[in-house]
Amino acid sequence: MADAVGKTAEDCGVVIQDDWPGYSLDLFSYPAHYSGDLDCVYIPHGVIMDRTERLARNIMDDLGDSAIVVLCVLKGGYQFSADLVEGIKALSRNSARTIPMRVHFIRLKSYQNDQSTEDLQIVGAEDLSFLFGKNVLIVEAIVDTGKTMKMLLKHVETFRPKMIKVAGLLVKRVPHSVACLPDYIGFEIPNRFVVGYALDYNEYFRDLDHICVISESGKRKYKI
Repeated sequence: MADAVGKTAEDCGVVIQDDWPGYSLDLFSYPAHYSGDLDCVYIPHGVIMDRTERLARNIMDDLGDSAIVVLCVLKGGYQFSADLVEGIKALSRNSARTIPMRVHFIRLKSYQNDQSTEDLQIVGAEDLSFLFGKNVLIVEAIVDTGKTMKMLLKHVETFRPKMIKVAGLLVKRVPHSVACLPDYIGFEIPNRFVVGYALDYNEYFRDLDHICVISESGKRKYKI
C-alpha cells in the first residue's frame, strides 16, 4: 500500500489518502456470493494482520506487567479483538513481561444501512461494576464521528476504572467529528463505507477476510 499511505506520527496510525483507489478485486480471493457487491479491496488481510501485530507491540510496551480487562465492542470488533489479543499473548510468551488479560464483550448498534443513527444501543454494559479499579482496554473496529465512542467512554467511566485505553482498527476522516480518537490506531481512512474483517452492512460481509469498499449495487441488494 505504498502509494496509499502518508507519513505521520506513529500514534496517528497508517494514513490512507483520499485518492487511494484500492486494489482490483481480481488480485484477491473472496466469497463468490459477493460478486458484484464490492468496488475494491481497500486493505488486504495480510496488511491488517501486520498492523495489528504492531499495535500489540505498542500495547505491550505501554502496559506490560499490568493486568487489563479487554472490552471488545461487538459485533464489528470481534475479529480485530481476537487477533489483537492473540498478538499480545504471543508477545507475552516470548518476553520477560506479560499482560494478564480478561475479555468481556459488549455490543453497540447505531447503524442502519450505511447511515449512523442517533439511537445508540448498548447491550451487555448494564453492569460493568467489575471494572472498578481495573485497567481497561476498549477494542473497537471503527471510529467515525466519535460520538458513539464518546458515549461509551462516559458510560464506562461511571464504573470508576483505574485507566481506560482505546484501540481502534480504523478511524474515518469525517465532517463533524468530535475528535474522540483511540490511543492505538490501526489505519486512518477516508470517509468511505467499508465492509469485511467482521465489519458489516446490515449483517452481511462479516465473512470477508479483507476490508473492502461496498459497491452501490451491493448497498441496494442488502438494504433494509
